[in-house]
Amino acid sequence: MPASLTKNQLRHLTCFALAIITLLVYAPMLGHGFATYDDPEYITDNPHVNTGLNWREIAWAFQNSQSANWHPLTWISHMTDCQLFGLNPTGHHLMNLAFHIANTLLLFLFLNRTTGALWRSAFVAALFALHPMHVESVAWASERKDVLSGFFWMLTLNVYSRYAEKRSASNYVLALLFFACGLLSKPMVVTLPFVLLLLDFWPLNRIGFGEKNFSGSAMILTAEKIPFFLFSLASCLITYHVQDEAMWSSNSLPLQFRIENAFISYLRYISKIFWPTGLSLIYPYPHHWPSGEFFTAAVLLVSMSAIFVLQTKRFPYLAVGWFWFLGALVPAIGLVQVGVQSMADRYTYLPAIGLFILTAWGMNDLLHSQPQRKVILTVAATATLIACIVATSIQLKYWRSTFELWEHAVQVTTDNYAADDFLGRALENTGRKKEAEECYAEAVRIEPDYPLAQFDLGLILLADGQSKEASNHLMTAAQLLPRNPIVQYDAGIFLLQHGRPEEAANFFADALKAKSDFAEARQQLNNISTNANTPANRSTP
Repeated sequence: MPASLTKNQLRHLTCFALAIITLLVYAPMLGHGFATYDDPEYITDNPHVNTGLNWREIAWAFQNSQSANWHPLTWISHMTDCQLFGLNPTGHHLMNLAFHIANTLLLFLFLNRTTGALWRSAFVAALFALHPMHVESVAWASERKDVLSGFFWMLTLNVYSRYAEKRSASNYVLALLFFACGLLSKPMVVTLPFVLLLLDFWPLNRIGFGEKNFSGSAMILTAEKIPFFLFSLASCLITYHVQDEAMWSSNSLPLQFRIENAFISYLRYISKIFWPTGLSLIYPYPHHWPSGEFFTAAVLLVSMSAIFVLQTKRFPYLAVGWFWFLGALVPAIGLVQVGVQSMADRYTYLPAIGLFILTAWGMNDLLHSQPQRKVILTVAATATLIACIVATSIQLKYWRSTFELWEHAVQVTTDNYAADDFLGRALENTGRKKEAEECYAEAVRIEPDYPLAQFDLGLILLADGQSKEASNHLMTAAQLLPRNPIVQYDAGIFLLQHGRPEEAANFFADALKAKSDFAEARQQLNNISTNANTPANRSTP
């Protein structure tokens, strides 16, 4: 590197390199279409979104909890895309990529500004940009909430670091505003106040471990975060309310099982971050976790936490990186379960940064006494990033079509009933109904209590004329999903078509309880009450 380059010039060149490499690696996704998983609900089939920006729909974004989330800024972001690009998927993917590149640069600038370490900061940012576990967050149009909330997370870090330097009230308010925007994009960022406290310790050095008035300083810095914690509390309460219907009951997943899964998932996340193979869109819950796995995971996590805490005075970044990772994953670790996944790659988008920091600074200090330290680190970093580029490029290919995505998920996991079900839907959409039926049947065989597979199998059997067997699966799905309006409605239609109007009325009533503005269900109830049995076409979940 020419000696004439200043620090600012090096910083600018690094930003340029990070942006270009990320753009080149992710460029193939700009030719991908929308996925049939979540993208219809978020974008293509959502009339509130795909009509573009207007005041009525902006108001809807703040008043609505569709998709079991309250994230108005995410909805508005999708509306903006539709306003600019219509339903051309290239524009939507381009915006996701733009946010990801911005997040990468903001992360680099934050670390470089607060630590003064150019190359370690660049390495962490490059890992963040190119890690294959982040493909899901970037290449999936519906996961705009990840990159958008990440954008506000990074802005908060940068502004907060400036506040920590000069205690400017305007920077404090701006950091709080950016944090609020992050919560309005995805509630998973509720852990950011906790991360800010970690950063006060390192690299901001606002409090020193073992200093004379450590407890007093810690209390002051904690009190300083009270507005942030209040925002987090409000977001948690709202999220709990809107996700109530999507949460699995304690009977379905007992607390002990969820705790076991949380400990084991932490180790699984660590394993995939450091050795990212067998990545899948869905990792379903197993029927049970071996007790030995839980015990091993618990011992390792507690031991590693204790080791990093004991090393805090010499190597503060170890505890900061470790607890950044552990803490930022808490909202998605499954203690409060929503959906069928035991873990998900997209949940590592922000938490993984903690492990990247721990690794970059840890390797630098570990090799400090080695005479060839710079050469070793350069070769290791280069090899790691090349491996990430290759793995990310491969992972991106699976996002070319929904069929490839689910076929890959079935291949790299075991007993993945959710992936079997969604693969069946992809096959059915392309007219391969016999293969789709086999996938649905396999999903039901693996997990009879998975309602979507029961529902899909019932519908395809019904279309094939197998009414009796279809009835069993549809009724099972209705029992398993009592608050799903589509399932209740379609079960009612089935009963109505088979001359059982009184039973059908109960399902239509349940559909209305779940969705009070469900016009079709209300119409069917009215038809039954006036003995005008005129069943409508069944809807699609």
